Amino acid sequence: MLSLFSLIFNTLLLKQHLKNNTEMKWTLRFGLVLVGFAFWCVSSKDVYVFQNVVDCEFSKEDLSDMVYKVKLVFNQKLMCSYDSRVGKYVGYDEYGIINANHYNNQSWKMKERKEEVETLCKANARLYIKSETRKVAPVVIVRSNGKARYGQLTTLECHAYDFYPQAINVTWLLDGSEVTGDVVSTEFMDNGDWSYQMHSYLELVLHRGVTVSCRVEHSGLEEPLVVQWDSSFLDTRITKIVVGCSFFIIGLVVALSALYWYFKKQHRGFNSLPLH
Repeated sequence: MLSLFSLIFNTLLLKQHLKNNTEMKWTLRFGLVLVGFAFWCVSSKDVYVFQNVVDCEFSKEDLSDMVYKVKLVFNQKLMCSYDSRVGKYVGYDEYGIINANHYNNQSWKMKERKEEVETLCKANARLYIKSETRKVAPVVIVRSNGKARYGQLTTLECHAYDFYPQAINVTWLLDGSEVTGDVVSTEFMDNGDWSYQMHSYLELVLHRGVTVSCRVEHSGLEEPLVVQWDSSFLDTRITKIVVGCSFFIIGLVVALSALYWYFKKQHRGFNSLPLH
């Protein structure tokens, strides 16, 4: 009979639940699942599943109440388990008791289980607690996605980069008042380095004198960050047009004046013939 074994490692899973409705309890869970499939004209009832489930439970930040548990499960039935508070394996059926006694007589395994309270449970718990207290403020950029002009429909973009944790609130403001419509926001994007980014878009018709801002609220900021869209280039463009037109008019006036004086001078220099 041929057998195919698939080894699946479930990386760190976090489960939070309440203890006695007042105390917060945390569980770090590691799973090792060994699945055996037997192929030789056999039915699905001949498939067996063995699970090795590891739990690290604590409720205090100093980890002084850390409890390390190892559970051996066969076909969804608990055979035996190890509890760091007991310091040994305990069996729950005939085969579980046999396995528990076998493991308890292995001094190297019992030593390894005691060490794993520190090397496995507490080490990962410290990393988790550190990640919970880590806060990185977002970098916010506001810009238009194309040529913006007064009186025309324009799309403005608000980009929040490299922030942690994930929770963030992005809103648009017109003259200080929050905009509720014509806003589209993207889902959180994971940068792959424990940081995130998010983008928000606002469609509106621009008017002179109306300020447009993006407000970002995040736990990494002491207060909401308000970034105003810089519309000065629109005013600069208009100023350039006005200055250009002014110079054109002045140049035209000077040219016409020069032409006038030229023809006037020519007229003064013309001598008519006397009549007899």
